[in-house]
Amino acid sequence: MPNLDFVINGDVLKVALSGDFLHFAGNPDLYQTAGSTRVKSIIVDGKNIGKWDSSLLLVLFELAQIAKQRQIVLEKDNLPPGLNRMLDLSLAVKPHTDTVLANKSDFLERLGGWGIDIWQIFNKGLDFVLENVGALFRFLKGKTVTRKIDFLFALEDCGPKAVGIVSLISFMVGLILAFVGAIQLKTFGAQIYVASLVTIGMTRIMGAIMAGVIMAGRTGASFAATLGTMQVNEEIDALKTMGIPVADFLILPRLAALVLVMPLLTMLADFMGMLGGGFVGILLLDISAGEYWKYSWEAWDMVNFWVGVFHGFVFGFIIALCGCYYGVNSGRNADGVGVATTRAVVSSIVWMIVATGVITAIFERLGI
Repeated sequence: MPNLDFVINGDVLKVALSGDFLHFAGNPDLYQTAGSTRVKSIIVDGKNIGKWDSSLLLVLFELAQIAKQRQIVLEKDNLPPGLNRMLDLSLAVKPHTDTVLANKSDFLERLGGWGIDIWQIFNKGLDFVLENVGALFRFLKGKTVTRKIDFLFALEDCGPKAVGIVSLISFMVGLILAFVGAIQLKTFGAQIYVASLVTIGMTRIMGAIMAGVIMAGRTGASFAATLGTMQVNEEIDALKTMGIPVADFLILPRLAALVLVMPLLTMLADFMGMLGGGFVGILLLDISAGEYWKYSWEAWDMVNFWVGVFHGFVFGFIIALCGCYYGVNSGRNADGVGVATTRAVVSSIVWMIVATGVITAIFERLGI
């Protein structure tokens, strides 16, 4: 049985401990007495302590805290060595260390660091592009580690499953383009040229851009999410460990499928956009079907058509590379996959706009 006796002798609180202190509940009266103003010092005598556990340590720790708060002396006599060491350890205060704030770098240093980061990102992206372009050429020669089933699966996902959404959006874009054109052409009594406007606009660039934006949000995000999840599950690390090229096994089927399908989807977008323009022209502008399709055919130009198809080819390449790049390099958690998916879509659209500007400038220079 534990026995805790305490008495105040003058201004000194003497505490005598004896017996086995196992699962000791403490003594609230002791704490109240130690906190009184009469007590100027506390002496704890543990000469007769038998067995003990952490419950006794809590009693002594509470007394030590009271003594510290009241700035009085706590003396410990005849405590077991282990108990004394544990009490000292619990009361030990971590040495204060002055925190030295890092000096803020100047503008030139930050500018240099930013430039180095951009250069490293550029090199990493360029290496990724060159590696996959090389894999694409090896694929054409039949010298890659690629499964046919992966290519067909990616082809199905990029092609037939995307027909519905590409057709709908392109139809609506052609419809809107016809509405916008009709507003101005009506003032000159030339609404018949809505057919020419829609045909040239869709075949030259709008069909390719709309198909590209749709596929960036649909397929590019899918590539990034799929490969990002494989990164989280360490499946990509497993492929590298087995010596299987990631570019050949994972990226190449998706790249080849999207590059093959995007020109076809661009053609579909062109046709559906012209159909949407015809819907407005025939039903709302009172243009006869024969006249509308006559002017559409006269405005049809194979040069514009192939320019649009070329844009679709380039967009397919960009979307596939952006989606796969951010998927393979995503973080190893759910948030990382989400960030990779977002970056894949944004980067695809940005690079498509950049590519459109570059191609337009080159074709304009060449007179195409």
